[in-house]
Amino acid sequence: MALLQLERVKKIYGKGDIKVEALRGIDLEIGTGEFSTVFGPSGSGKTTLLNLIGALDKPTEGKVYLNGSSTGEMTKNKLAMLRRENIGFIFQDFNLIPVLTAFENVEFALKIASRNGQPSGERTREILEMVGLGDMMHRRPGELSGGQKQRVAIARALVKAPKLILADEPTANLDSETSKGILEIMGRMNKELNTTFIFSTHDPMVMEYARRLLEIRDGKITRDERRE
Repeated sequence: MALLQLERVKKIYGKGDIKVEALRGIDLEIGTGEFSTVFGPSGSGKTTLLNLIGALDKPTEGKVYLNGSSTGEMTKNKLAMLRRENIGFIFQDFNLIPVLTAFENVEFALKIASRNGQPSGERTREILEMVGLGDMMHRRPGELSGGQKQRVAIARALVKAPKLILADEPTANLDSETSKGILEIMGRMNKELNTTFIFSTHDPMVMEYARRLLEIRDGKITRDERRE
């Protein structure tokens, strides 16, 4: 069974004569451990697609399945639980809590997920060291560079060991050298933890790292290329 499956998914915004068909019948399967990139021009439907995959929105028509469960048929509470337990999000503007340290930002995500087993402090330190922030974990976001903030965001997404990580333009605010380092970290996590990554991007560097390219134009997937 695919980790993620979309069947004839459409998303329409607006009512009456003023309608925008953002997605026009998407069929897609994503397997566990894939490292995929969705790319295309602005307004093509990339963000809408990620929002539906991440259970932040529901399709107007069609089905979105995660782990075999249809997200469109879930209550708000079940959707929140699904996101909390199975999905990590990485945003281009980081979305860190400014009054918390890097350690506290990451540990907070783990505590919300209510994971038992390994103590939260130990797990948080382990992940921050993994992304190269072992000596900066007690700094607040205002004391970190853009690349360091993005590493905190990655650690926050990874700490609860989600099955799926969605990264929306994760390198948009970073220089090329920092972007390369970030992508290498995520590629390593993908291989070591078998975490599934789906990126939305305009960045050619991200596309070079991806093992599957999904081009979207006018709400339809027009290219699906797998690479070794």
